Amino acid sequence: DVRIERPIYVSGLARSGSTLLLELLSEHEGTATHRYRDYPPIFTPYLWQRLLERMPQREVKATERTHRDGILVTPESPEAFEEVLWMAFFPRVHDPAESNILDERTDNPPFEAFYRDHLCKLLRLRGGSRYLSKGNYNITRFEYLLKLFPDARFLIPLRDPVWHVASFIRQHALFCEGERRNPRALEHMRRVGHYEFGLDRRPVNAGDTARVAEIMALWERGEEVEGWARYWSHVYGYVADRLDANPRLRDASFVVWFEALCRAPGETIRTILDHCRLSAPDAWVERRAARIRFPSYYHPCFTPEEFALIDHHTRMIAERLIAIYNNYVKQAARNLPS
Repeated sequence: DVRIERPIYVSGLARSGSTLLLELLSEHEGTATHRYRDYPPIFTPYLWQRLLERMPQREVKATERTHRDGILVTPESPEAFEEVLWMAFFPRVHDPAESNILDERTDNPPFEAFYRDHLCKLLRLRGGSRYLSKGNYNITRFEYLLKLFPDARFLIPLRDPVWHVASFIRQHALFCEGERRNPRALEHMRRVGHYEFGLDRRPVNAGDTARVAEIMALWERGEEVEGWARYWSHVYGYVADRLDANPRLRDASFVVWFEALCRAPGETIRTILDHCRLSAPDAWVERRAARIRFPSYYHPCFTPEEFALIDHHTRMIAERLIAIYNNYVKQAARNLPS
């Protein structure tokens, strides 16, 4: 008797603000999502829940997650574990030597049947009516997901490329250091499907294998700034192209400009909720808006040449996506009741 209606997918490159959006929407009473405590038995949520109910529970203090970005988590915090399911049914989905795009031509009946059942189980267990997913690798799967769920809603976090590249570099160094100290951490990252950073870094192949090979060669030579800038352009360029080419996908998607969210959190949260077809009182929005601010734990430290390099590779794509964001916001404002 459980129905999957208008599932919500948050997906952009890592460090784009996707976790912020996940945490924000997971606090809405109607949403249901994966949590830290769901791992490792992702495939058997009913059985795991029954076992948890029989285990003695202890109070767990919130601690900062591995990223050292000020986000505090507990076993009940929402997290991106859906990727484990995709890897089981699409074993080459993280191979940068071939396209990682899954679109309306993709056909995998065993996955589709299992995936629908899995979402129904989560909705039933959590008592929610709307499935909420944060999966950054879904950025090349929007059209496949739209084929499975024609009423799906997509949130695509977008961040200023300079800050985004700076965050990429910081996180990659942090994860490499941690995995060298603790090799088991690298195996964990592989099991859960997080290849964004660290010793087994793998770029998403958005349909241009030669370009991906060039990006990996830049990283191997230690040219991190240009490698990340070109990677940003590769993935978000693919997103911009698909939004331009597919009106149904464009209508289902909202590009969430991170800087606008930080400058005007209340207005942006309201637009996000409207796009997702979620309602909330003003007090709910105001409480969450008060927590949103620009990051203060790091700052871009590039040379003038590196700033110019990032701008050269990302400016055109950023302008296209910001224009899509602005057009959506203007249209949403026109649709508001007087």
